[in-house]
Amino acid sequence: MNLVYCDKIADVVRKSLLKYDPDNIVDFVGPVEMDLHPTEGYFQSTKKTVEVLDMNQKKYKITIEESI
Repeated sequence: MNLVYCDKIADVVRKSLLKYDPDNIVDFVGPVEMDLHPTEGYFQSTKKTVEVLDMNQKKYKITIEESI
């Protein structure tokens, strides 16, 4: 069994966006969201997402998932 580092990579990406933006493009960085079942709430995969807003309030979704 191989380890998957989606949690750690998502955390590094989020912290990097919060810390370094020399052009002031990023307005908001959301929390790391897990891939949970929409009604039951159980863990579906190791995929993580981070929502980001730019200075014009345009939404972006960054997805970190294992590539097979």
